Amino acid sequence: MDELGDRIARAMRRERERLHVSAAELARRAGVSKATVSQLEAGGANPSVETLWAIATALEVPFSVFVEDTAPRPRLVRAGESTGIRSADSPYEALLLSAGSPRVRRDLYIVRAEPGEPRHSAPHPRGTVEHLVVVSGRAVAGPTGEPFELMPGDYLRYPGDAPHVFEALEPHTSAVLLSDSD
Repeated sequence: MDELGDRIARAMRRERERLHVSAAELARRAGVSKATVSQLEAGGANPSVETLWAIATALEVPFSVFVEDTAPRPRLVRAGESTGIRSADSPYEALLLSAGSPRVRRDLYIVRAEPGEPRHSAPHPRGTVEHLVVVSGRAVAGPTGEPFELMPGDYLRYPGDAPHVFEALEPHTSAVLLSDSD
């Protein structure tokens, strides 16, 4: 198992057992196959962002639980060294810079996107609030039914526990995203 695959496998097993649910029940809640859950827990799959988000939501944990080592120690993240998983069907990438512990749901990301298909996100666990600051380019982001157009330096806070969207309007759009929940 590679390091990321091993981290995903350990976290999935730990969080699934914490909720006292079977692999089949987790698969049902996440809307994925039982084989996918089994492969991920064995460290033998290469999941998409969408699959990990669905499983994280079903387990009531932040996405970062799967991709970040949260041991408390100084950590420098140089440009280009972030842990991230590219969306399989769009030019959207969320790179995790810092993760809260499993009991403190606060994750910090760099988002990079190109014009094309919008990135639609399903609701995250109840109480999640997302904070977004556009760094470069332009984007449309926020609740699916009422997104806002954002320019560099603009800040938007919106409920992450409702369907939401991010769409780059210019090439090389980037943003800082803080996902925070109770």
